[in-house]
Amino acid sequence: MQLTQFSDYALRTLIYLGLRTDELVTIEEIADAYGISESHLTKVVHKLGRLNIIDTVRGRRGGMRLNCAPAAINIGATVRQMEGNLNIVECFDSEHNTCPIAPVCGLTGILGEALEAFMVVLDRYTLADILKDRPAFAALLSIPIDTRGLRRAAAGS
Repeated sequence: MQLTQFSDYALRTLIYLGLRTDELVTIEEIADAYGISESHLTKVVHKLGRLNIIDTVRGRRGGMRLNCAPAAINIGATVRQMEGNLNIVECFDSEHNTCPIAPVCGLTGILGEALEAFMVVLDRYTLADILKDRPAFAALLSIPIDTRGLRRAAAGS
């Protein structure tokens, strides 16, 4: 199972925003921190905003921030919303399935069970669980560490 780059960027965005809870953050800042495309990240941020996971503020002093505490952002739910399609093999999509052995193949059930187990694990975690070592994340992403802000953010987790 491999998540799309779209979901990967969404999770990275949430991690970054979870580290910067006291301020608005720009797409440019996140893209620079991770070395990723601003244009692709813009689409990710747009969807996160439409899903009400983040707040976006337009304008010269605009940016984005989490819409709720990191503890309220479930990783499994976020992946489901960002992926949209978790059909890991063709036969999961009855409309477009062209596999001639699909009616008798047991692999579909096995892969379905594996996908379900994968999602069950993701459902057990929130953004707060990922952000347990905030100072290490901040150091790796070159975010200046404000221990007061990190403590406030952790308290809201």
